[in-house]
Amino acid sequence: MNQKIHNMLTQDLVFRFLQMKPALNHSQIEKEAGLPSKTLYKAQGGIINLNEKHLAKLLPVLRDYGFSEELFSKARVISIVNHKGGVGKTTSTINLGKALNLLGHRVLMIDMDSQGNLSQCFGVHQPEQQVIDALLDKRPLPVVEIEPKLYLSPSDIQMAYRELELINSIGSEKRLFNKISQFLDQYDFILIDCPPALNVLTTCSLVASHECLIPIQPEASAYHGVENLFNRILEIREHLNYSLRVRGIFFTMVHKNQSVHKNMMEHIRDVYGHFPIFNTQIESSTVIKQSQVAKKDLFDYSPKSTSANQYLELAQELVVV
Repeated sequence: MNQKIHNMLTQDLVFRFLQMKPALNHSQIEKEAGLPSKTLYKAQGGIINLNEKHLAKLLPVLRDYGFSEELFSKARVISIVNHKGGVGKTTSTINLGKALNLLGHRVLMIDMDSQGNLSQCFGVHQPEQQVIDALLDKRPLPVVEIEPKLYLSPSDIQMAYRELELINSIGSEKRLFNKISQFLDQYDFILIDCPPALNVLTTCSLVASHECLIPIQPEASAYHGVENLFNRILEIREHLNYSLRVRGIFFTMVHKNQSVHKNMMEHIRDVYGHFPIFNTQIESSTVIKQSQVAKKDLFDYSPKSTSANQYLELAQELVVV
C-alpha cells in the first residue's frame, strides 16, 4: 500500500503543487494531515525529505485542495544554463533536443537567448511571433514544428529590446512557468536555451524548470564564477521554485589529451561532486564548428560523427531520471 501511495505522490509533486497554489496555508495543510509543524518548510529548505508516511498523510489533504495526477504531465522541463558565454549551451540544446527526438521523444526547445542562435539553426529568422511577445502581450507561446515530434519556440533580438519591459512587469519571474504549464501534457521534454547572463530571462527559465543542466568547459576562464551560478540556482530553489534540481554537470569542448583539461575536470569533480556529473563528455571537434556555420544540427550535418554519437549518449544518460 505504501508503495502505491508513494507512486501517486512524490516530494517533487508536493512542491510543484504548492508552487502552483501559492495562497495555500502550509500550516493548515500540516494540521489537517497530522504532520509536525514546519514539516513542509523544512522539506522545501532541503533540511528533511518527505518520506512515505508524510506522503500518505498529505495525499488526501492535497486532493481536497485540488491535487490530481492529471495536473502534472510526464514532461520534464530542463534549462541548459551557464552565465559564461561560449561554453556550448545552444549547441547542446540543439543536439540534445534532436538526440532526444531520435530516441522517440516529443521535444519542445525554447529559445530564451536574444541572439536567437537556436532559432536560426532550425531556419527560423526574424520570427513574427516569438517568446517575449507571449510573456508580455498575453499571446500564446509560439510553437513551430521543425520535424515530426520536434518543436521550437523562437526568439531574436526583439527579446533584448523588450527585456526591460519584462523586468518591470508584475510576476515577471513566473510568466514563462505560466505559459509552459498550459501544454506540459503535449511533450516529453521541454529544453530551455538560457542566455549567457544571470538576468531576468535566466531567472524566468529556472523558475519554469524542473531541472537544469550545466555545461562547463574545462578551462580556468570558463570555470571562473561558476559558484555564482550555483548560488543563483539555490536562491531560486529557496524562494521561487522548490522543485528545481541540478540534473547534472557535463563537460564540453574537451581536449582529452590535454593535461590542463584533465586536471580541471578532476578539480570540478572534487569541488562539485555532490552534484551529478555526466559520464559522457563532449569533445572539441571541427565538425561541431562546421555544423554551427552550416546552421544544422549534428545529426543532419554529420550523423556518423563522434560528436553526434556523444550527444546521443548524453541524451541516453539524461533520459534516466
